[in-house]
Amino acid sequence: MGDLFANRVSGRVWTVGALVGAVASLLEQELPACTVGGEISNFSRAASGHCYFTLKDPGGGAAVRCAMFRRAASLLDFAPVEGQRVELRGRLAVYEPRGELQFIAEAMQSAGAGALYERFLRLRARLEAEGLFDPALKRPLPLHPRSIGVVTSLGGAVLHDVATTLARRSPHVGVVVYPSVVQGIDAPAALCQAIALAGRRGEVDVLIVCRGGGSLEDLWAFNDERVVRAIRAAPMHVVSGVGHETDVTLADLAADLRAPTPTAAAELVAPATAAQRQALDVLAAALARRGVSALETQAQRLDRLALRLARPSDTLARRRHVLDLLAQRLVAAPARALAAGRSRSDAAAARLRHALAIARARIAARVDGAAVRLEAVDPHKVLARGYALLVDRDDRPITSVAHLAVGAPVSARLSDGRAELTTTAVEPANRTR
Repeated sequence: MGDLFANRVSGRVWTVGALVGAVASLLEQELPACTVGGEISNFSRAASGHCYFTLKDPGGGAAVRCAMFRRAASLLDFAPVEGQRVELRGRLAVYEPRGELQFIAEAMQSAGAGALYERFLRLRARLEAEGLFDPALKRPLPLHPRSIGVVTSLGGAVLHDVATTLARRSPHVGVVVYPSVVQGIDAPAALCQAIALAGRRGEVDVLIVCRGGGSLEDLWAFNDERVVRAIRAAPMHVVSGVGHETDVTLADLAADLRAPTPTAAAELVAPATAAQRQALDVLAAALARRGVSALETQAQRLDRLALRLARPSDTLARRRHVLDLLAQRLVAAPARALAAGRSRSDAAAARLRHALAIARARIAARVDGAAVRLEAVDPHKVLARGYALLVDRDDRPITSVAHLAVGAPVSARLSDGRAELTTTAVEPANRTR
């Protein structure tokens, strides 16, 4: 093949397009179809249905760009993922607009997860068993953070995108950048130092840890165990925005909130203040209107007071009229009070006379009743009806025959005089029940 190509190009000046076309023709002739195995990296599916990715050796020593068009992609019985080990059957070709070598995959079958992806799964399972990804540990973000920290590289476009988004949504919120490398062997230690520095300084309420998209190897620093533990130990809220929406790292699982992209992380932590500013503007305008209205009301009141002060004779006249009314009431007050007092005394005297008459009648009735009862028990009245009162020598009443003896003297009192008697016989009465 080399000799044939050398014979064709000797002594001729090629255009770039012709040279690329010749290389493509040679590849089609000399290597029409083959099968190649490796790990998937940077996999994406376009809106057209075509798939584009890179196939690399497990050790990362060599890589080739691959394309799988919609017809072949529709025949897949699995969804390719980052780091997955696959076998491709297809052909080598040259993408002529760029002169790049690419592999056109006609079929793909899974050959097991790649070594790096297997390492990712093992580390994820171990950290998950420790509880580092427990949803109960996730802290809700503050609604209105005072300041926001960003851990990322100073050299990438991610910092510009995040800063622009924060300035657009919440221009009043302060932003503090904690620079760190985000790729390579030194990235995990640098990320841990930046997160720890933000925690020690305590100047931000929320910390965004972010970087742009890339392959599994590019994002591996965010799968480092040290970074995961640093995020979980951070005293402030941590939002992870690493890679694209399809990229999932262990840092995403450990953070309080995962954002699909760095820009989305900025949108999640910074509330949009445009609507709030509009509401404040409306309130400010209403306050200004009320202030003006209050000032106008007071100005009118001052004008009325000024008019009253300008004509003191009107005030004196009103006061004089009030004094005249009070004087009339003062003159008439004693006569009204005397009449009212006389009326009250006459009513009281009438009530007293009536009460005395009632009391006198009641007393006379009681006296008459007592006289009747007294007359009924008068001894003289009893004697006048034919009764006699027997008394002994000591003028004591004799009430029983037991007090008498034959021959004993007895005095009998009658209604019109007294008789001296002598007892000739004593006979007790027989009482039967």
